[in-house]
Amino acid sequence: MAHNKELQELASQLRQPQGDNGVKVAEMMNETNINMTLHSIKRLDLQDGELILELGHGNCGHLAQLLEQKKNLSYYGLEMSVLMQEEAQRLNSQFLDNEQASFYLYDGVHIPFEDNFFDKVFTVNTVYFWDDPRALLAELYRVIKPGGVLNITYAQGDFMKQLPFVEFGFTLYDDEKIKKIFDNTAFHPRGIETQTETVKSKTGETVDRTFTTITMKKK
Repeated sequence: MAHNKELQELASQLRQPQGDNGVKVAEMMNETNINMTLHSIKRLDLQDGELILELGHGNCGHLAQLLEQKKNLSYYGLEMSVLMQEEAQRLNSQFLDNEQASFYLYDGVHIPFEDNFFDKVFTVNTVYFWDDPRALLAELYRVIKPGGVLNITYAQGDFMKQLPFVEFGFTLYDDEKIKKIFDNTAFHPRGIETQTETVKSKTGETVDRTFTTITMKKK
């Protein structure tokens, strides 16, 4: 069993990967989260030529799978971790070169884009770390075009509670709690879909993970 100090380090790396250990954690995250990521992407219902924003892309090892969904997609990634921005740029240099993708840093709340810019926005396994969900959702609403969609994909709180590192700075969600963060926002619910998969956890055991994508729309 990992000690508290190791668990704290893992929790910190999951929030904001740094250093050599951060690169390894990012590789592991990409591997263990790929089904969640594809679940979120699929439910965006992408169309040719759309502009897509992802919050917290990690090393963005899934970018090729996203870009092959439709023609002429433009991907924008936002990260709080400089290391993850660098890793994403390193792994996806061909998409940077042909101007299909670009990666930016942000502070976790303020989104450095103009109003009504993106067709679709998604984020996977970041909601646990949102310090100010209401402020971030207001920013997301601002940058999404009318008729555009936001997908938030998260592992269910009952599953997350079993993980020994979540006591260190994670806010856990179930469907009711996730819907509550949209209270007093202008988003309209469009659907919620849940799936269970068997994965290797961050501490090495095999576990059944139940995760959900909630889809919200800007009218």
